[in-house]
Amino acid sequence: MMTDLLLTEAQLVKASDMLKAMSHPIRVSILYLLKDGDKKTVGQIQECINVEQSTASHHLGILKDRGILCSKRDGKNIYYYTRHTIIGQLLECMFNCSCD
Repeated sequence: MMTDLLLTEAQLVKASDMLKAMSHPIRVSILYLLKDGDKKTVGQIQECINVEQSTASHHLGILKDRGILCSKRDGKNIYYYTRHTIIGQLLECMFNCSCD
């Protein structure tokens, strides 16, 4: 039935906010690092994507605020990881669609 496919306005707004949060090259890089369920600290992330730690922290905060990433403290370290494993599939789909 066609009405089963309709989304509520709240669902549409949330999905749009999540996509906006992911639509920055640094944030795409962060998500790509974490796409396979890996957990990394801000220091590990900033080294991998070659940005300042404050820049990495800023972008991690945006992704966490939008419900895309989670974090877990382990001693002095905070590890970041994707909230949903399907984020990796979404990234793969985007890369497959955009990379010729």
